[in-house]
Amino acid sequence: MRRKIESLSTTFLSFLRSEASGGVILLICAILAVIMANSPWGKTYEHILHTPIAIGFGDYSLEMGLLHWVNDGLMAIFFFLVGLEIKREFLFGELKTKSAMILPVCGALGGMLVPALFYSLLNFGTETAGGWGIPMATDIAFALGIMTMAARSAPPGLIVFLTALAIVDDLGAIVVIALFYSTDLAWFALLAGLGALAGAFVLNRMKIRFFPAYLVLGLIAWYFFLKAGIHPTIAGVILGFSIPADGNCKTSMLHLWEKRISPWSAYLIMPVFALSNAGVEISLSTLDLSSPLPWGILAGLFLGKPVGIFGSVYLLHKLGNIDIPGKASPRELAATGMLGGIGFTMSIFIASIAFTDPALLNLAKFSILMASTISAAAGTLVFLTTGSKCKDKEVLPLSDMEKV
Repeated sequence: MRRKIESLSTTFLSFLRSEASGGVILLICAILAVIMANSPWGKTYEHILHTPIAIGFGDYSLEMGLLHWVNDGLMAIFFFLVGLEIKREFLFGELKTKSAMILPVCGALGGMLVPALFYSLLNFGTETAGGWGIPMATDIAFALGIMTMAARSAPPGLIVFLTALAIVDDLGAIVVIALFYSTDLAWFALLAGLGALAGAFVLNRMKIRFFPAYLVLGLIAWYFFLKAGIHPTIAGVILGFSIPADGNCKTSMLHLWEKRISPWSAYLIMPVFALSNAGVEISLSTLDLSSPLPWGILAGLFLGKPVGIFGSVYLLHKLGNIDIPGKASPRELAATGMLGGIGFTMSIFIASIAFTDPALLNLAKFSILMASTISAAAGTLVFLTTGSKCKDKEVLPLSDMEKV
């Protein structure tokens, strides 16, 4: 008899499906980007990415290369969605109560601190030391995509845990970007941007539900953050926190806009990001494997992530007598930690901020792709072999969750 999984709400299932299926498209676009970068059209690909595009008129125009518009502009929408998701999880979802929050939060913290430590130990005192934030991130789309493929052997509670952990992980990455990967601050512009975001929270307090008003304030904040030296995507996250969430989860303005933007993020924004950023030139002349950079990223994602996630959760399980999510076995928890080593989107995003040298950035991207691929393969293998040895374990297939 199948056990009931009450915690998997319709909202969560919809989110899970979009993230998991979006991960497949993301993978295809990443492969296409690598192919283009190493094809006879590689220079054309690079030229297109750096084509200047101006928006506005005369003195009131803003000009950036296509790649910057994707990373600074289009990704602000993705980060706005991340802000909505984080707020929803804390108000209505798996992070609503302290008891439900403790394992994902501790797992995420372990999964950020240990990889950063591994990377720093290998890159200390070198020109690549500033990339310590790269292995801290987990790509929720890829990780959930692999998890759902292994769903026959993965307890559903573990899927919920990984989702909540990745969301906390995103929040941690946002804080790291804001505090450590911002250039010299222009304080007037920063205060102007914060003032615009404060206006959005005032609209929330006044119970105003007119979204264009929030959008205008968000655009103003984005522009001033860009001028201030704060990565402008942070404006998107904070704007997401300001969106009203009164009522229940399914009727709130927050839920409405999360539902509207999520497909655009999964099927357009993230694939475009992958096409623009995953193009790695692979050759002996461009990949310096004697550098500590690739080994730091590999150690951080492939080793640091599972050690940090598994170690923190298992320690709480033993010392605090707290059940492992989904009553999973230690092997399944370790496999989940391995999937946490799929860094891709956020890792590449942080790398693009950390390194301005094209050669170092190319090497970092290659290392992220390799480490993420190895982590995905290792996690999948452990899940599949664990599943074959645990046939007596009752598991609910993803396709049947809505029937519960």
